[in-house]
Amino acid sequence: MNLNQITIPSVDIEKSIAFYRTLGFTCIVQALPEYARFLCEEGGSTFSLHKVNVLPSGEGAWVYFELENLDKRVEEFIANGILFEELPTDKPWLWREARLKDPDNNQLILYWAGANRTNPPWRIH
Repeated sequence: MNLNQITIPSVDIEKSIAFYRTLGFTCIVQALPEYARFLCEEGGSTFSLHKVNVLPSGEGAWVYFELENLDKRVEEFIANGILFEELPTDKPWLWREARLKDPDNNQLILYWAGANRTNPPWRIH
């Protein structure tokens, strides 16, 4: 089994499309005002936005996007007006992460983990 895509809620699909395009995602389906789907730069995975009238309460899902050249890309995103809550930081779980919110307050984590993504020292064998 392979994870193909996730769908996250949005109250303003058009605003979110612009945001995700700024992050470098390719919009492959645009069925306004209800839906949009994006292709990730690598690996062939997709994610989509679906229109909601009210966003869910609570923390919601955290969506991780992997970038090998994380620090450089974060600098580029900042230069293009993207705001980050946390700049690239080394985490105790051996990932380097930067955190931001999309226009609908969905938590996004851009990260690089290298081999530690699937093979951390504490992996169960």
